[in-house]
Amino acid sequence: MHLPSEAPEVVENNRPTQNWPIFGKVEICDLQIRYREGAPLVLRGISCTFEGGSKIGIVGRTGSGKTTLIGALFRLVEPAQGKIIVDGIDISQIGLHDLRSRFGIIPQDLTLFNGTVRFNLDPLCQHTDEEIWEVLSKCQLQESVQGRIQGLDSSVVEDGSNWSMGQRQLFCLGRALLRRSRILVLDEATASVDNATDMILQKTIRTEFSDCTVITVAHRIPTVMDCSKVLAISDGKLVEYDESMKLIKKEGSLFGQLVNEYWSHIHSAESQ
Repeated sequence: MHLPSEAPEVVENNRPTQNWPIFGKVEICDLQIRYREGAPLVLRGISCTFEGGSKIGIVGRTGSGKTTLIGALFRLVEPAQGKIIVDGIDISQIGLHDLRSRFGIIPQDLTLFNGTVRFNLDPLCQHTDEEIWEVLSKCQLQESVQGRIQGLDSSVVEDGSNWSMGQRQLFCLGRALLRRSRILVLDEATASVDNATDMILQKTIRTEFSDCTVITVAHRIPTVMDCSKVLAISDGKLVEYDESMKLIKKEGSLFGQLVNEYWSHIHSAESQ
């Protein structure tokens, strides 16, 4: 009862245009985050710029602050200091609905709702059946849905447990495809899926979001190897931000260490 409320959904005198964001440029300025008053800072003064249309990989060890940075982009937690500017607009000045409805996300925890396939892909009923079928085709779910008697009206039980883990992941991809956001966030989206689904996911994102800003919180290092830039976070601070190959060649690079640890882990697992 005594928790402070979130910010308003809409700020009437400060609403972005219908097509915002147009370019998908994200400027993070001295961002500091703490989860409650008096708690230590989780992000400690991060500053960087994601150019519109770039592919950014965020890496770091467990607890470094990767997911907190994504939470700040959606204002799940408000800055203690600093700001995030998207295409010229300080996101703290607009309503939460106007902010969150303009970004796409494929989350770590796959969220499906009790209802139909149509409702899970288009919960706000903003798209035609033709658009939904087109998206199902792009994320290779069309045959699975057509194979069920009720098609788009086929049931999805709570948490989507009557669909496979891979299919649930592709439903989340389909939702993002329908939204067509200029900014797409993948929060360790490949952490719990099989390689076949991962390949579909990566290929579809490369083709369908080629002109969008894609921000990936990396779980598997190969996921970020073809990103435009890699941002490495350690203990809430930005320690490096550059092209992946430059960071791998850089002596003492955190990203280089993570790459080496990943491959040595893979090789030791294979040898067993």
